[in-house]
Amino acid sequence: MRLALIHDWMNQFGGAEVVLEQLVALFPDAPIYTSIYDPQAMPATWRRWDIRPSWMNRLPLVKKYHQPFLPLYPLVFEGLDLSHYDIVLSNKSGFCHGVITPPQTLHICYCLTPTRYVWRHHDYLRREGVGRLTRALLAPLLSYLRLWDRLAADRVDQFIAISSEIQRRIAKYYRRESQIIYPPVDTHRFIPADGYDDYFLVVGRLVPYKRIDLAVRACTALGLPLKVGGSGRDLARLKAMAGPTVEFLGRVPDHLLPGLMARCKAFLFPGDEDFGITPVEAMAAGRPVIAYAGGGVLDTVIEGQTGILFGEQNVESLIAALQRFDPDAYDPSAIRRHAEQFDTSVFRQRIRDYVMQAYEEH
Repeated sequence: MRLALIHDWMNQFGGAEVVLEQLVALFPDAPIYTSIYDPQAMPATWRRWDIRPSWMNRLPLVKKYHQPFLPLYPLVFEGLDLSHYDIVLSNKSGFCHGVITPPQTLHICYCLTPTRYVWRHHDYLRREGVGRLTRALLAPLLSYLRLWDRLAADRVDQFIAISSEIQRRIAKYYRRESQIIYPPVDTHRFIPADGYDDYFLVVGRLVPYKRIDLAVRACTALGLPLKVGGSGRDLARLKAMAGPTVEFLGRVPDHLLPGLMARCKAFLFPGDEDFGITPVEAMAAGRPVIAYAGGGVLDTVIEGQTGILFGEQNVESLIAALQRFDPDAYDPSAIRRHAEQFDTSVFRQRIRDYVMQAYEEH
């Protein structure tokens, strides 16, 4: 069985790349086709992989500033020759599901999200602070990309969604059914502690859409100790609104994160994410999560058992959740057991079984 992996771009590391690492572990002989690849920006271990970047990789500045090359991605992925593979598995948040495969090839798309800045462009452009003139200039391009993206989805034989929220978007935008297989979380890195310390915790990239400002403002208003882990362009704004009980840790090293999570009162997650890995990591460390009731946490956080969900994405709603939160009402062992269903081993087994069954049926 000849299998190829398709990935949007490889010049930054995030949730999509965590998934890719597990797919490579599952299918170590599979080549990886992508638009661009910057070895300096990716883990050194990846240099042992069979990575095949496109002609786009030779364009000036593309590895550092890939967004301005948006119109070229459909051309890149449609131009890949995948005719000699039995299975193509695309790991998609952008345009890589648009590859063209022959009838005998099975194309499975692991969909992290329908292309966010194409289908939810109003929210995306607002968060990024894009001006009216730029929005007007982008409008025709986005209309073209929406049409292309919708037609490209018809080329996929089977969709896998990472959460119920993404399953709904696939049905809405692509008019396709999908099966849910949750992304991999390395729960074995995290171990519950024998107690907790007097602080709340929020960890993530400090960018506006993460809504870490809600955690900072709510804890400042209530005088609650909050530790903020992460770095990003929103740091100055967050510091300006923070009171004396808020501590900014900067980027938290991987080896320190498990202990930091295991000792917090609760992990705060005020953003709206497609899945949300950090809440699951906190639960693997035995700690409850206080999260906005939207996106992927609706699949991972159980109200009253593994945390609290607040209904409105504003400070008042988060304050109300913090005021009713009782850290002693939760069993760390039970929270840990719940998190284990999202472990990497579960992901690998489910993906393997899905691919084998789909190939047999195909």
